[in-house]
Amino acid sequence: MRSILYSFTALALMISQSVYAQKNPVFPGWYADPEGIVYNNEYWIFPTYSAPYEDQIFFDAFSSKDLVNWKKHERIIDTTAVKWAKKAMWAPSVIQKDDKYYFFFGANDVHKGEIGGIGVSVSDKPEGPYKDLLGKPLINEIINGAQPIDQFIFKDKDGQYYMFYGGWQHCNIVKLSDDFKSLVPFEDGTIYKEITPENYVEGPFMFIRNSKYYFMWSEGGWGGPNYKVAYAISDSPFGPFKRIGTVLEQDPAVATGAGHHSIIKVPNEDKYYIVYHRRPLGKTGANERETCIDELSFDKKGYIKPVKMTFEGVKHPLNP
Repeated sequence: MRSILYSFTALALMISQSVYAQKNPVFPGWYADPEGIVYNNEYWIFPTYSAPYEDQIFFDAFSSKDLVNWKKHERIIDTTAVKWAKKAMWAPSVIQKDDKYYFFFGANDVHKGEIGGIGVSVSDKPEGPYKDLLGKPLINEIINGAQPIDQFIFKDKDGQYYMFYGGWQHCNIVKLSDDFKSLVPFEDGTIYKEITPENYVEGPFMFIRNSKYYFMWSEGGWGGPNYKVAYAISDSPFGPFKRIGTVLEQDPAVATGAGHHSIIKVPNEDKYYIVYHRRPLGKTGANERETCIDELSFDKKGYIKPVKMTFEGVKHPLNP
């Protein structure tokens, strides 16, 4: 009887702390557009809560010390903290600068003449709570045909921060001010530069490996089965970005709608994981998306190998 009581107590404690063992999906529930990052030797995932736009008004976060066991942090920010956001908060991008944690997001599914777009918030801790930094969108207008969504914050080798963003098949790069409160003109006086590669739709992401800039994006429709991820390699964060190939796409034996990803690099190792969402087999609802992690690898020439989606997910990086 005592052992049963102990087991029940341990189970109750695990449920109360929302801890999940790694497999694919990584954690239960509909979550999409996951941004993975390492903060202070701890892995974090910041996804979209995948729901109808009117219900998609908050963000949860998940943390892990080993990529295996994940803890849920509920409602790190919502529309009560962002007064101008009314619906459709999605696709976060996060970064640490000095002793602050910044959380960028899109809101309101903005169209011409509407209030919405890309916002930025700040916290003293990765798990929040986050506070609206500006009280208004950082980018509200539609420039170069790019809807202001799906922003990714990128720190270059020289310490300069840039933001890639854009839906509707257009991608811009902008230069961020030191306090993330405004955009800074480039040397030629322009503020927005379009760098849209072939077949780009949304979901930009960039990382550096062996001094090369890997630029990645999503193609196809996010609500359908053909959503996928492609990439290019350049010597500059401004491109040019010539499409090399597809990295991630549906597998009829595993899942459909695989896309809108991010990349996690294991600290001090040449080891990478792709964090992405996909739609389970048999599901067709646009918002029926779940967050998964699989290994990302390269060939001898530095090209990205096509990702094999799995149900097992990844193992502890220290115990492969």
